[in-house]
Amino acid sequence: MHILGVSCFYHDSAAALLHDGVLVAAAEEERFSRVKHDSGYPRLAIEFCLKQADIAAADLDYVVFYEQPLVKFERILMTTLGAFPRTWRVFGEAMIGWFDEKLWVKTLLGQQLGIPESRILFTEHHMAHAASAFFASPFEEAAVLTIDGVGEWTTASMGHATASWQDGAANDITLTHEQRFPHSLGLLYSAFTAYLGFQVNEGEYKVMGMSPYGEPRYVDKVKKVFKVYDDGSFWLDMDYFSFHYADQTYNRKFTDLFGQPRTHESEFFTPRTDPTVDPNSAKARENQHYADVAASVQWVTEETILKMARSLHERTGSKRLCLAGGVALNSKANGRLLTETPFEEIFIQPAAGDSGGALGAALYAYHVILNQPRRWVQEHNYWGAEYGEDDIRAALAQTGLPFENVPDDARIVERAVDDLQAGKVLAWYQGRFEWGPRALGNRSIIADPRRAEMKDIVNTKIKFREPFRPFAPFLPEEDAARYFPGYPQPERSYPMRFMLTVGRWDETLGAAVPAVNHLGTGRMQTVRREWNPRYYDLVKRFGEATGVPVLMNTSYNLRGEPIVTTPANALSTFMNSGLDTLVMGDYLVRKP
Repeated sequence: MHILGVSCFYHDSAAALLHDGVLVAAAEEERFSRVKHDSGYPRLAIEFCLKQADIAAADLDYVVFYEQPLVKFERILMTTLGAFPRTWRVFGEAMIGWFDEKLWVKTLLGQQLGIPESRILFTEHHMAHAASAFFASPFEEAAVLTIDGVGEWTTASMGHATASWQDGAANDITLTHEQRFPHSLGLLYSAFTAYLGFQVNEGEYKVMGMSPYGEPRYVDKVKKVFKVYDDGSFWLDMDYFSFHYADQTYNRKFTDLFGQPRTHESEFFTPRTDPTVDPNSAKARENQHYADVAASVQWVTEETILKMARSLHERTGSKRLCLAGGVALNSKANGRLLTETPFEEIFIQPAAGDSGGALGAALYAYHVILNQPRRWVQEHNYWGAEYGEDDIRAALAQTGLPFENVPDDARIVERAVDDLQAGKVLAWYQGRFEWGPRALGNRSIIADPRRAEMKDIVNTKIKFREPFRPFAPFLPEEDAARYFPGYPQPERSYPMRFMLTVGRWDETLGAAVPAVNHLGTGRMQTVRREWNPRYYDLVKRFGEATGVPVLMNTSYNLRGEPIVTTPANALSTFMNSGLDTLVMGDYLVRKP
């Protein structure tokens, strides 16, 4: 049985394909269209999934959409009419978009795929999030928590799930509690994202990266606009926000409280980013204010998620937690979930945002609607397209760059380690690309973390992005507990393998890797050889050569672009940046 899950028309459109309950392929449309956060119908992603399974669209048993378009339309209609006349401009724009194609998803899918509408199913948005985490986890029962901006009406949900590996047993996800629009933790964070000069649905992780440079001095002010209660429910004072009636997320009353917003793309530096900065200069004081605002909203977000998790544990008594929704990508909060709640095991969907809804929709249909037994656990995250030697050689021939063919894993790893020790920055391209927003070793940029200057080099000369942005360390799973002593059992921690949690470094060991030590913390990725042999061998061999089994990893892309997909993408990015070496399959490419 083949089931295709689809998400689109908001952001991060995607497709995911199951065969008898086992994931075959999953990808965001942006990887193929090269439009970052592409929200359109995921035609190219669907084509890839079908090709990977070697089937035609007519072979699909079901196609499942990740939310209920009519219910979402109801929320938009009621919200805009309720705020009229302030909404007169956005109302017209929304109606044009919805009556064009968003409202007619069943017809669109039927026409595009050439299948009868009887094979097209729908889930609720937050149910798709819940299913994407629980049915991808190894758990037979778990508490479930979903948090994002908004789905149809729901902005967060809590519940419990059970499933069996046996035929005939009932599978179930019951969402017992929910928060409803406009009260939204995700939209609160997005409002501060915009206030701090970043793009909504793109820059939230930049706020998280900025927050360690500040102190949570404005928590009391954040609590004026947002209240959280002991049971995990919360409330927004809508007098400070405008996302329910305008394109702008916050209003004048918000800026009266927090001050003038940060100018987009303005330079950010404080004494914590650069010790030579005069803390009394006007620009440094201004930047410190913004860092303190970021720290404050991050603190409130973390505390809210912790209250939600603790309340959910009291209600369910479960020792396991599954988490999804865009807010589940807040890795600082995730790090505290692992250490400050009663849950013993946590699974977070790596594609936690809207793209993961495609996977969740397919899993929900297979396991709940069709009541089929569990057959699959998401042990790794390499579900995208792979390009073979012919593709690589053809792309190389187009560039004229010199290259070597090194068809031996040990030799190519050895050469890569030599370059890293020599201070070169590597592009690392192999196998199937990753599902979700994190590069986990198949489309990565890699550097020596012992060199403090690597943070600035990779940020400014290669990625062309803000110099304050942190980088992630990756290390063998067996070394993780030594470097991050707060996590004594990394082999049981799925968030660590998917780069979804921030932890505190061992003070001495962390001091040896300044390029990935973000004020005492790191968003680590643990690696096991069975998941990615060559990537594991690279960091293992580097550790043998240097005594430090840690490397810097960041996504293989330039600022404003999706992560590279094809060999041609990889070579274009290589040539248009300060990268020194490209390891692509069995080919070693260096600039002349």
